[in-house]
Amino acid sequence: MNFLSDYQLPDHPQIGVVSSFSGLVHTEFSGLVNALCWPRSLAGDFKEIVSKLQLGEDITEVSAEDLLALSLSEQGNTAREIILSDLRRLTGFGALPSLNLLRCYERDEELDFFSTDVYSYHVDRSPIGTDTFLCTYHGAASDMIANDQVTQKILVPEIREKLRQLHNGPEAEFEDFLQECFFDLHYQAQPDAQPINLGNGHLWRLAVDHPQQEVLPCVHRAPIENEGEYRLLLIC
Repeated sequence: MNFLSDYQLPDHPQIGVVSSFSGLVHTEFSGLVNALCWPRSLAGDFKEIVSKLQLGEDITEVSAEDLLALSLSEQGNTAREIILSDLRRLTGFGALPSLNLLRCYERDEELDFFSTDVYSYHVDRSPIGTDTFLCTYHGAASDMIANDQVTQKILVPEIREKLRQLHNGPEAEFEDFLQECFFDLHYQAQPDAQPINLGNGHLWRLAVDHPQQEVLPCVHRAPIENEGEYRLLLIC
């Protein structure tokens, strides 16, 4: 079962393409490239796995033991082995992968002019050198967007003024306030922006904002889920 036949990996200056897991983890980000993709046309029935997993909360972490406990068809078993192999690869590399069954993420609705949830275009930040790995096996897939097609929200004058009013403190502490509340991580798309969907089955590595990072962090967002459909996402 080839469910990736309609997806075309875009030719984009920020995306590097590799042909193996080794290439994915050992290729350095450089220049404009801040997203690496190992494109894969996966066999197997991932929908069957989703249908047999139990969703405990809006986000339910699925262990290898949970997968192994499922009674699956031949196609379902093929999909399971692919997921288990990805988990082993990433764990062996030293990452901490999490397989999540998702109904939806929590929405941030505290401010009517600024959302800090993952549905907003954002970058990831870490105090140490790391990367974000992700693969959507089933359901709506994440988007990334070119850094030159977004504007950091804290630089939009009307938003910045509202944040300054929210801060209501010394001007010298305003920038620290923006970082502490993660406002500086979020971006808005420019009118002519063209988001890039990451597709199903491909394993991605995205650049994170950290002290040793030599490229711009990758701007991305979680998708709006398809009605009545769960996502199965590997992320770390």
